Amino acid sequence: MPAASLPPAARTTRAASAERSRNIAPDTRGLDYFAIDHALRSLLPLYMDGALLAHLTPHLAELGALAGGHLGALADNAERHEPVLHRRDRTGRDEEWLEFHPAYREMEAIAFGRFGMHAMTNRPGVLGWPDRMPPIAKYVFHYLFSQAEFGLLCPVNLTDSSSHLVDLFGSEEIRARYLPRMWSQDMNELMKCAQFMTEKAGGSDIGRSDLTAVRDGADWRLWGEKWFCSNVDAEAAVLLARPEGGAEGSRGLGLFLMPRTLPDGTRNAYRIVRLKEKMGSRSMASGEIVFEGALAYQLGALDQGLKQMLVMVNSSRISHLTRAAGMMRRCLNEALVAARHRNAFGKAVVDHPLMRRQLMKLMVPTEQALSALLYTAAVSSDPSPRAERLLRILTPICKYRACRDNVPVATGALEARGGNGYIEDWPNSRLVRDAHLGLLWEGTSNINALDAVQRAVGKARAHETLGEDLAGRLDRADLPGQFRTRLSAAVGRAVRFADEVAADPAHERFSREASGQLYHAVTATLMATEGQALGEAGGDARRLLLARFVLEHRMHEGGPPSLSARAWEDEAIALLLADTPVPLATATRLAQA
Repeated sequence: MPAASLPPAARTTRAASAERSRNIAPDTRGLDYFAIDHALRSLLPLYMDGALLAHLTPHLAELGALAGGHLGALADNAERHEPVLHRRDRTGRDEEWLEFHPAYREMEAIAFGRFGMHAMTNRPGVLGWPDRMPPIAKYVFHYLFSQAEFGLLCPVNLTDSSSHLVDLFGSEEIRARYLPRMWSQDMNELMKCAQFMTEKAGGSDIGRSDLTAVRDGADWRLWGEKWFCSNVDAEAAVLLARPEGGAEGSRGLGLFLMPRTLPDGTRNAYRIVRLKEKMGSRSMASGEIVFEGALAYQLGALDQGLKQMLVMVNSSRISHLTRAAGMMRRCLNEALVAARHRNAFGKAVVDHPLMRRQLMKLMVPTEQALSALLYTAAVSSDPSPRAERLLRILTPICKYRACRDNVPVATGALEARGGNGYIEDWPNSRLVRDAHLGLLWEGTSNINALDAVQRAVGKARAHETLGEDLAGRLDRADLPGQFRTRLSAAVGRAVRFADEVAADPAHERFSREASGQLYHAVTATLMATEGQALGEAGGDARRLLLARFVLEHRMHEGGPPSLSARAWEDEAIALLLADTPVPLATATRLAQA
């Protein structure tokens, strides 16, 4: 019997309360995040080698189930029980150490031990694959993992990228001593890594760094501070320091490897001064470090430190794109579950026209980020000069726009849940907090936009290669003629605008807009050609419709909107919010309606 029809005294019983609770929309806990991600599963065959995909599919399915289940529960627990810094041991020795909740340690065992996400592109044998895997493999695992846990992916990525720098620039002795442990899946042997860059004098302005390296025989001693050190208790850290007497600015910085424990078993000479009380990513320890003559090993040429460090920028930016894409997928799924299970004013919330429009504002950037991720990851596997030029512009524009999109998508998902979204019992407030961190790591939005326009466009002319690549994709796809013309024109406008902005320093203020337009041109082209390919194969052609939404709502192609011009949207939204495939003929009709 509904609680409202019960006698007053019966309305306060446990049973009556439980009955009313059925009106509360659930979240995505208990769902399999790989199984419900139809977009990912349909797109992977277009981007990943078939044999590798067949081999990895059972592992991706396992991680998808974990992300929606046990891994998600661990992440919630670790978020509630933040790491604690102990400055002394019980006998009064200054042997500071960090205490982590067992849930965090279990998540580490899943990421590093079970799946080897830090090692799969560095050595053969991870997950039984006989060779090193291409980058797209690890990014798909990161994408699924990030839907449950964001913070731990920082140590995973730092261990991966730091070991790559050691492999490239370390001496034979250093490589032999440290790389096997950095690539290990044995949690008792594993050497997790960090990269300590930021100092009080400047964040993005790395050339102002004043951490000093003093020669000590064949090695170096570090003196000074680092201000923001993520994975602060890592067993090893790669960092930039200025050799004593070195030149000012970024050209005077060298790259060094600093172990936490020296070869004789004693603790290296640096102190963790305090942990940061962060807005988000609370499970992972970030802190401040004072170096008191810490032993460090030189990596590469002393005057090439920043240049060598930048080797890993592309992979780190793709990692942030990956996390943003995964978090947006989680947010979209949360919003859809809430809207489908909540009722208001006599019908499901998802059936209200304005909510349907708002859900599209979450879906379009989420799908853009997935296409950008798979495309960029695939390009990063290609060693050709052409691919290098593509990657040079893709990584800053994708990191910039996807990480920015993550914030309104997370906020929109919170709003879709209503008041419960603001309560810590539910996942939305944490997703909102974590979304903001992507705006800061590996360069703020301004830094990425400036890098894209001033350097990738203005100096490397990489936008020309990007424009050619997109034009070739449109030429090869059997797209409807009118729609292909619109896409081609949009790509041309974005490339020309970026060129105009880069041509004059006075136009710097348009750098973010130019970067965003390039991103939208890339993703609209990708989604259109993906949708065409999938539709021709008898699959779901819905990405053609998503491409049109990007053109009209994100690139504002066609000028100010009119109701008659939007007449196609009601049918398109109904198709996109349904779980059934969209036939190619239907998608083609609506793409050029």
